[in-house]
Amino acid sequence: QVQVVESGGGLVQSGGSLRLSCAISGLDVSNVGIGWFRQLPGKERGPVSCKSGDEPTSYTVDALKGRFSVSMDAVKNTVYLQMIDLKPEDTGVYYCAIRNSYYCSLWGPQSDYIHWGSGTHVTVSS
Repeated sequence: QVQVVESGGGLVQSGGSLRLSCAISGLDVSNVGIGWFRQLPGKERGPVSCKSGDEPTSYTVDALKGRFSVSMDAVKNTVYLQMIDLKPEDTGVYYCAIRNSYYCSLWGPQSDYIHWGSGTHVTVSS
């Protein structure tokens, strides 16, 4: 049974940093695409960043490039979302999800992501 558990959210001041973790069990993160998404207050859930299998490169939506990035620890079977220079408008719920492919996709159907965590809350104070 595949399980996806996010952690690392919390309250941080504007300009601060957080690293979210996505611990996965039941499959090897090196073999699947992993996506990070977020739902901001009053908005639909949208893509943040993603990583394909064991490829070293991650992909981030243009608006967040330079501040958000994805990395992976294959030994721990965990994927991370590193966030720097956080802003109040980054406040929301952050989700990790596993795609039904080795390759991730930022803008493809979210329904291709077949295993989701329950999310972790991030609050950025001004």
